[in-house]
Amino acid sequence: MSYSVGINASAATLTRNRTPGSICPESGMCATCLEGCTGLCEIGKSAFRGREVIYPQPFGTITAGAQKDYPVNFSHLSIMGTTVGAHGIEADSDVATFPNVRLETAVGVDDTIKLKLPVVIPGLGSTRVAKDNWEGLAIGAAISGVILTIGENVCGMDPEGEIVGGRVVKSPDMERRVKLFREWYNGYGDIVVQCNVEDTRLKVADYVIEKLGVQSVEIKWGQGAKDIGGEVKLPTLERALQLKSRGYIVYPDPEDPVVQESFAKGATVKEFERHSRVGMVDEESFLARVEELRRLGAKHVMLKTGAYRPADLARAVKFASLGKIDLLTVDGAGGGTGMSPWRMMNEWGVPTLYIESLLYKYLKRLDKKGMYVPKVAIAGGFSLEDNMFKGLALGAPYVKAIGMARAPLAAAMVGKTLGRLIEEGKVPAEIQNKYGSTVEQIFTATSALKQVYGADAAKIPPAAIGVYNYFDRLKVGLQQLMCGARKFALEYLDRNDLASLTKEAEKVTGITYIMDLDEDEVDEILG
Repeated sequence: MSYSVGINASAATLTRNRTPGSICPESGMCATCLEGCTGLCEIGKSAFRGREVIYPQPFGTITAGAQKDYPVNFSHLSIMGTTVGAHGIEADSDVATFPNVRLETAVGVDDTIKLKLPVVIPGLGSTRVAKDNWEGLAIGAAISGVILTIGENVCGMDPEGEIVGGRVVKSPDMERRVKLFREWYNGYGDIVVQCNVEDTRLKVADYVIEKLGVQSVEIKWGQGAKDIGGEVKLPTLERALQLKSRGYIVYPDPEDPVVQESFAKGATVKEFERHSRVGMVDEESFLARVEELRRLGAKHVMLKTGAYRPADLARAVKFASLGKIDLLTVDGAGGGTGMSPWRMMNEWGVPTLYIESLLYKYLKRLDKKGMYVPKVAIAGGFSLEDNMFKGLALGAPYVKAIGMARAPLAAAMVGKTLGRLIEEGKVPAEIQNKYGSTVEQIFTATSALKQVYGADAAKIPPAAIGVYNYFDRLKVGLQQLMCGARKFALEYLDRNDLASLTKEAEKVTGITYIMDLDEDEVDEILG
């Protein structure tokens, strides 16, 4: 199963078919391709915009997620409830209520990073959409008690950053990102700085540890959200030259006189692209880098890997064990942030359900051998509490948190937009008539935040309230699902809390087919 229709057209690339009701399923082309069409589909638009159509549009102000419908996904698992007993609390109807479900967890070798909610926001780096919404993300994550990761290329992309001798010595953007989280940090969660190839060359980890006091750093395998994502558009020649001088791949070459002339005339070259390099992984250099980071003063060293082939997942698990990594984040295909090539987002890598099923098997093998098993976060398309439950239960007892980036970013953007409309007195009628026209009336979390922060609650921007409100919804939704399963703390979740709805799902996940579930207990009950 792939897309249902329209693989040659998507809102993500601002393309469409001329005959949407009649499309060739393999090519995605209209059943009749008409001479005289101005180029509405991806093929047609590529005829005049070329490589620009590889990426989601409009570039820099959106996030985008894959549309591919995989043969087996989390909807093929069902959450199992029960009428019997309670785990982690007294089996008393007056005590075993959903608000009493405990969602706190911890990651790190010695469980030193406490989380109020089992959530990690993976690397949101140098993209414009991340930078423009960082205030909401940082403050929202801090007051919610979750991990927030500053993604790759932030220092290298900082226009005001100072690079001396190939080493970053100052980055106002990085300083701002760290500071915003720390100002609202309440003892839960953490701010993590991620490093890719260019970050490592620019000594970003050294800078954030020594100058900014960051205690947690993350090694990034690969580049961008997917295999070779991470393109950024550069509007000026000066910016293109700056980033090339900092070691980035810039296309077309801004130092080429022909390119410079074309750009000056506004002809073929109207902008430039910045790309990062893919990493080259081997055990010896990885373990050496882990030790180097610890010598520099990193209290926690983490690893983020994408939806690479099973052998690479095995490498990630093995290397994380040998290096005693504090948190391994595995990102499955099917998620997305918007910086990767659109076709790559849809057609590359191991989907989340599949990769988590493999991950569980690999971690269990380590466990049986008595080796160190790292704490794990699973990412890739998660957004609401039902799939969070499934992700935690499917990988239990090893998966401790769910990674999600697009969803918290969406909450921050909505919160920011509503805040601006409130300020301008332009709240849409459908919201104003139902809820009101002030922050206190529209955002349900304001009273709870006042109880915690008092007068300082007024300093929390609407974007951050949006993130906090969203996470509060996830908290309550997850508590309700866990209460129904009679699991009153995260450590009690296990794979038996799920059932496969199809035999194919059972084969992929190892989760029992629903018609075969509880067979022994059923026989005992019925005699």
